[in-house]
Amino acid sequence: MRTEKLGSATLENWSPAEVKAALDRHEITLIDVRTPEEYVHGHIEGALLAPMQSVGPLDLPMAGGKPVVLHCGSGKRSAMVAMACAEAGFTGLAHMEGGFMAWRAAGLPYVALDPSTGAPRRTTDR
Repeated sequence: MRTEKLGSATLENWSPAEVKAALDRHEITLIDVRTPEEYVHGHIEGALLAPMQSVGPLDLPMAGGKPVVLHCGSGKRSAMVAMACAEAGFTGLAHMEGGFMAWRAAGLPYVALDPSTGAPRRTTDR
């Protein structure tokens, strides 16, 4: 994990493997800031959806005081949301580097639509 300063806040940049390990231990709240359409077509199981275009920093779901890790498709939008959260006074923010594309490239499991049934199914890209 690497860190960077965003004003008075420190942003932690986590790898997909670090996020997966923390999710498995129930230590974080993972928030997906992509659109609902992107989320439906593929998402990390357990991630909460809070689209950046309709959910502001003060409206983000926080679960039981756990650290919050933001992610999007490539890491650009979640970095923008993290910056907005830092400006709103949040501290202890984290962001998944490379976003959902990096998660899939690492061969980690996710939920996608089954094209034959339209139902969600667990899958990997490996």
